[in-house]
Amino acid sequence: MPMRQMKESSEQHLVIKTHLQNSMNPVQKTPKTAQNGKGPPSHEPQNAKPHSQTSPSSKNRGRRRGRGGRKSDQSDVFMRPSSRPCTVADKPVLAHQAGPLVTDIPHGCVENGGNMCEMEMGFPSSSKSLTFAPRPGYGQLGTKCIVKANHFFTELPEKDLNQYDVTITPEVSSRTVNRAIMNELVKLYKESDLGMRLPAYDGRKSLYTAGELPFAWKEFKIKLVDEEDGINGPKREREYKVVIKFVARANLHHLGQFLAGKRADAPQEALQILDIVLRELSTRRYCPVGRSFFSPDIRAPQRLGEGLESWCGFYQSIRPTQMGLSLNIDMSSAAFIEALPVIEFVGQLLGKDVLSRPLSDSDRVKIKKALRGVKVEVTHRGNVRRKYRVSGLTSQPTRELVFPVDDNSTMKSVVEYFQEMYGFTIQHAHLPCLQVGNQKKANYLPMEACKIVEGQRYTKRLNERQITALLKVTCQRPRDQENDILQTVQHNAYDQDPYAKEFGIKISEKLASVEARILPAPWLKYHETGKEKDCLPQVGQWNMMNKKMINGMTVSRWACINFSRSVQENVARGFCNELAQMCQVSGMEFNPEPVIPIYMARPDQVEKALKHVYHASMNKLKGKELELLLAILPDNNGSLYGDLKRICETDLGLISQCCLTKHVFKISKQYLANVSLKINVKMGGRNTVLLDAISCRIPLVSDIPTIIFGADVTHPENGEDSSPSIAAVVASQDWPEVTKYAGLVCAQAHRQELIQDLYKTWHDPVRGTVSGGMIRDLLVSFRKATGQKPLRIIFYRDGVSEGQFYQVLLYELDAIRKACASLEPNYQPPVTFIVVQKRHHTRLFANNHRDRNSTDRSGNILPGTVVDSKICHPTEFDFYLCSHAGIQVKLCFLSLEY
Repeated sequence: MPMRQMKESSEQHLVIKTHLQNSMNPVQKTPKTAQNGKGPPSHEPQNAKPHSQTSPSSKNRGRRRGRGGRKSDQSDVFMRPSSRPCTVADKPVLAHQAGPLVTDIPHGCVENGGNMCEMEMGFPSSSKSLTFAPRPGYGQLGTKCIVKANHFFTELPEKDLNQYDVTITPEVSSRTVNRAIMNELVKLYKESDLGMRLPAYDGRKSLYTAGELPFAWKEFKIKLVDEEDGINGPKREREYKVVIKFVARANLHHLGQFLAGKRADAPQEALQILDIVLRELSTRRYCPVGRSFFSPDIRAPQRLGEGLESWCGFYQSIRPTQMGLSLNIDMSSAAFIEALPVIEFVGQLLGKDVLSRPLSDSDRVKIKKALRGVKVEVTHRGNVRRKYRVSGLTSQPTRELVFPVDDNSTMKSVVEYFQEMYGFTIQHAHLPCLQVGNQKKANYLPMEACKIVEGQRYTKRLNERQITALLKVTCQRPRDQENDILQTVQHNAYDQDPYAKEFGIKISEKLASVEARILPAPWLKYHETGKEKDCLPQVGQWNMMNKKMINGMTVSRWACINFSRSVQENVARGFCNELAQMCQVSGMEFNPEPVIPIYMARPDQVEKALKHVYHASMNKLKGKELELLLAILPDNNGSLYGDLKRICETDLGLISQCCLTKHVFKISKQYLANVSLKINVKMGGRNTVLLDAISCRIPLVSDIPTIIFGADVTHPENGEDSSPSIAAVVASQDWPEVTKYAGLVCAQAHRQELIQDLYKTWHDPVRGTVSGGMIRDLLVSFRKATGQKPLRIIFYRDGVSEGQFYQVLLYELDAIRKACASLEPNYQPPVTFIVVQKRHHTRLFANNHRDRNSTDRSGNILPGTVVDSKICHPTEFDFYLCSHAGIQVKLCFLSLEY
């Protein structure tokens, strides 16, 4: 299980269902075969597909470049009678009926037999009738239990909440400076002009009060000392004009009705005010980052290497739930720049002594990148600790730097200036100076006279060693994290918070107790020739012992390329033999001999080496294609892995499997089994299927041909301003098993969350207007693979924040509708659109940590745990699901903010 997946205790799902008047076959309800965990479901349908042998239709199918993602021909016939209906003796009973469904979105213009009219990439013409699916009821399946959640009940204030607009002149971009101005204003005028009110401020344009201020409009003049003005001379005092103007009164009656489930529209203004009020004191006490607060006092910082350290903090957000208002508190961790003398920071960054040797050009570039934008304070002026922001690094060493000291262009060296002005002797004149302030005017500070200001979050990408160190620091047992959350709530002392008191907000100090259900694990079907033909996972885990892949593929023609200098040819050969044997044991047909001898190559010649192996193999095979390339990589391989995958996928059309050197030397059965499973899937095989799937007993999937989509967008790292975002969509290709998936990826605009290529049209000189896009291509691929058209679409969408729900739903559901309509007139299957969020901050804990029957070996709640009440949305159809087990002894369970 990848570490990234194990960080979260549960997934939150929001279900959005659309239904058309002309939707396909309704689901029939009949009794469902019980699963008591003692044996697999007893009855199989008479006409279910046998899986004791490899399905002929899936043998080595769709393995190459066009795997499930070819551009479809406009002449493809999409509509045909279903050739493989899934009929069973007993149809499944649904765990819960869908209830009222979302009002349908307009489909766009459909004319001329399904060709779309012009407006393809915009939003639908109307969204007035669009609402999220209301909760249809509560689930009943599973073993009921009690869990605790990091939600703290919050009493609704009875006071009027008022919003005021704040205008500061001259305009200030820094929230910190804005807050300093407003703090000074409140200190000076609270007891007079503000009528004893203690306002909460968002750091930008809005001020909030409990009750009205004595005025509707007023102007104030505030003087503030500038902490970051020029290099020389005394600090300047700046004057600001602050205008406060009444805007509106928040409707708390609306909020009360919303929490009671009597209104579906959330009063965002009231919720925002309460959230800002409860953040005001923490903003003053700690270092705010997004919705989290960090401090070196919460827990001792831990070094991450290269001048960085981890700070512990907590996330805080007020949320509307079924139990009323809830304050969600979670622990988090972030990387900060260590408050070191600049020379010491540079030494850690470069990993070498910088005092005795000059810096290379690459060293200088690395330092410049690391320090640009970082605040430093001077240490050569005693108690005067003026702060500056680094803008660059000089190209010359300090001893060579001179600058004009007057209008006559009289030049003076930096070394002389610091000696005469401050009596400071520069010891390390071979090092460059920091450039601070305005780039046009040269302002130099020697490194040895500067120290990094505390509390600056590191926003760039962490390297692998730093990530490993951060995960090690933040790894906690659930019981310890629960205690930390409780201690945070107690330390924040919301009952003593002057802002909470001012606004009449009361926070419970107890975790919410919530009723949950543990769903039964699904039975898995394996090949009939294995000792174990089916398997019931225990606590979310199982292995391949005594089992064989249900559809094992054949690999006859393969080659191996070795990029690791430390792996000798005989070692590589022994590893390949072991892997080939494991593939055979697991159910594949795998030729033990490669097409050509294992090829040794240098990592810096990856393209040349890959093309040599490819062409040498093709010459040997005389027209037949190479099916698989094994690659042995160094453990620290930099860009080698990405380069290899790019060349294999885009240039050569080769399926590749990479293995690290450490696994080649230390061969374990578990590792080889995992690699064999990967190879089989890449070759187009299936490792296992759900027993309920081949028995046609999955609700809302098995009754009619159903396609399941999954979609996500990956954005560039912070600091990458030009790289595109990458959208990926996969779709099932083998109903009723829904086990094999075809995938498509495309690049799109930088940091664009909406998937642009779900549906698109373009003009072709010969064919005219042509329809395409990822949804359309995958629907056609499903039709070709199964012989049937999908009569239902289930669309899982990952990575959408709450603020983007409506935008993504409007755009992407409209694209799905248009893609369907472009294939055939009136083809509009019902769509269930499910948003999956992993990076939320709700944590679920066992009610009793000592009860081994209610926790896994890591102390986490059991996989399959579902919560759909109390801490969920008052009206919308959402739920929390712990979908898998955490396999580490100490589960990484914190939110990593970097």
